[in-house]
Amino acid sequence: MSTAGPAGTPFRSGFTCFVGRPNAGKSTLLNAIVGEKVAITSDKPQTTRRAVRGILTRPDAQLVIVDTPGLHRPRTLLGERLDDLVRSVWADVDVIGFCLPADERVGPGDRRIAADLAERVGGTPVVGVVTKIDKVSRERLAEHLLEVAQLLPDRDVVPVSAVARDGVDTLIDLLVARLPEGPMLYPDAESTDEPVETRIAELVREAALDGVRDELPHSLAALVTEILPPDPDAAKPVTKVYVTLYVERPSQKPIVLGPKGSRLGAVGRRARLQIEELLGGRVYLDLHVTVAKDWQRDPKQLRKLGFDG
Repeated sequence: MSTAGPAGTPFRSGFTCFVGRPNAGKSTLLNAIVGEKVAITSDKPQTTRRAVRGILTRPDAQLVIVDTPGLHRPRTLLGERLDDLVRSVWADVDVIGFCLPADERVGPGDRRIAADLAERVGGTPVVGVVTKIDKVSRERLAEHLLEVAQLLPDRDVVPVSAVARDGVDTLIDLLVARLPEGPMLYPDAESTDEPVETRIAELVREAALDGVRDELPHSLAALVTEILPPDPDAAKPVTKVYVTLYVERPSQKPIVLGPKGSRLGAVGRRARLQIEELLGGRVYLDLHVTVAKDWQRDPKQLRKLGFDG
């Protein structure tokens, strides 16, 4: 693998992570940098539940971006494990991007994260990333940049819009400049190291999150139970994918199903299109909804769903 960039310049490789409060635009920014969808997105806070890695390879560098769950005061065992996951990632990266959305004021949660970073990360560089700048006026953006600069003195602060790709290349250059010299860590064609089963389950959960309210988004989980490869001799090969959606209470199950299963059918149609794009072929998607009582607080259920302690 290459260890030199263009014209003999040293090749750089390493890890960065995006941290911030829930719904700070971290996953959308990751997808914009990588150039394809590797993390699901939603307007529901705390959509991200895993450390999702996206990989950007260019002639002079390979940047591995770790998208982390939003930091918040945990109320469940799952919440505690997600917060622990975020802080464990900090110790293993070369640079940290602290995301603060321009359409929200700097608040107590941001100040807690800034203090936590100052205490825990030592000499690891931190870059302030002001996200969602397309949602605010120039005057409001100027105010927000000043607030962030005061929160992160002596740190670089970059305004970006992942949707418009405004400032994204500048951010990439800043992150790459802070990586150590070294060889590629992944094959240059890879955009993520997420298992395909995990990506499929997340696409189903993303589709199921659309339009639900109140506590239900936090109670939804998805797990791929089986993938049957297509028959190579079939005239129209179809991959069969079986996914179980979990809720925490019996009263939540009919919400996910909808009248006569109509809502679940819509979820399946939306998810299937994205799964077909991911797998590169026709897919039959079978969805099943079941109740796993208070799974966010149950160590056994968390382990089953992949949230190991």
